[in-house]
Amino acid sequence: SNSRTDSNSRTDSNSRTDSNSRTDSNSRTDSNFILYEQVKTQNKIISEQSKQISQMQNLLDQQQRLALQDKKLLEEYKAENDSLKALKMPSDDMKEEQAEHQPQEELEALKSEIKALNDKIKGQEELNNQVSKKWYQFWK
Repeated sequence: SNSRTDSNSRTDSNSRTDSNSRTDSNSRTDSNFILYEQVKTQNKIISEQSKQISQMQNLLDQQQRLALQDKKLLEEYKAENDSLKALKMPSDDMKEEQAEHQPQEELEALKSEIKALNDKIKGQEELNNQVSKKWYQFWK
């Protein structure tokens, strides 16, 4: 009877040990799986960030190329503008010659046109003053 009890207790003890070792093994496997998944997720994040950095570097390079193009175009525009100004603007000596050759009649016509415009402006100012005085008296 005693030997049966010993045998049963050994069997119980062995089954408990097996059960505990299975639980430990399952626990380690679960932990390893979780760590594996975390590493996998981190690798994906790193890969995506590397792609984003690469795209940003490409955009920065493109922006620098465009800035250089803009600078060159601006310099060309300024040079062209300066050359056009040089062609268009007569020198001071030529201005004096043109003024000497300009017909007296044209000068008189311009002077009378200026005088007429000045008279028209004065008339408009007087009219504005009269209108504002009327409104002022109306509100008094």
